[in-house]
Amino acid sequence: MAAPASVSDINLNPADLVVSLRGVTKTYDSGIVALGPLDLDVRRGEFVSLLGPSGCGKSTALRLIAGLNAPTSGVIQVSHRGSEMGAGHSIGFVFQEPTLMPWASVRENVRLPLKLGRMPASEANGRIAQALAQVGLADFADAFPRELSGGMKMRVSLARALVIDPDILLMDEPFAALDEITRFRLNNDLLTLWRSLRKTVIFVTHSVFESVYLSQRVIVMTARPGRIAAEFHIDAAEPRAEEFRTSAEYAGYCRDVSHALTPLHQGRSIR
Repeated sequence: MAAPASVSDINLNPADLVVSLRGVTKTYDSGIVALGPLDLDVRRGEFVSLLGPSGCGKSTALRLIAGLNAPTSGVIQVSHRGSEMGAGHSIGFVFQEPTLMPWASVRENVRLPLKLGRMPASEANGRIAQALAQVGLADFADAFPRELSGGMKMRVSLARALVIDPDILLMDEPFAALDEITRFRLNNDLLTLWRSLRKTVIFVTHSVFESVYLSQRVIVMTARPGRIAAEFHIDAAEPRAEEFRTSAEYAGYCRDVSHALTPLHQGRSIR
């Protein structure tokens, strides 16, 4: 049902690219070769999931795209609101843990990147209110992290990423620690946000089911050092909802992606 396709099969227009990795590798000081060589293209407004075994370099790839780490070799190019590749860019990053300041209110946690950017309070307040409304937390601006559920904390983390109005949203297993009901709800809410804001999303997950439900394209990575083993285009009709999650079409996509992932677990131990 879901035929794998290589990057060369997609016929991307260079003007549509927002992220391009060519021959990217990452070797840590310890000598561990974490990634690559990795070639990856992501189009503007696309929702792409990186899926693979633990330790395969998915999170490393996100950190390289964000500029939090430098590649050992290869070229990474990121575009910014239609400007040429390599120009300055705006990236929002949602980590696996919410990493909220426990002494600060929800409003002040979301304010942090604007404060670091020295945005005037008069402008920042409107941006914060908008971001909290987008994630359904408008009524919790004065609450503190200790008063929030795990799902609500992750919503705050998402609002903090959205408040800078990023072109690209990088999400590193943001829902992994949540219960299934909360995770399903946040998956639905994330898709609603993506449709309305049209951000480019690169989403790391260990879940086949989550990757298929959320993504336009699922990239299956090999065990470390991570490379692309297979790609799947999820051509399900939009908007996706619970009907898709319980459909034979969804089950078929999940089966095909699982089949591509299984040899990666069997062929090498997960480290």
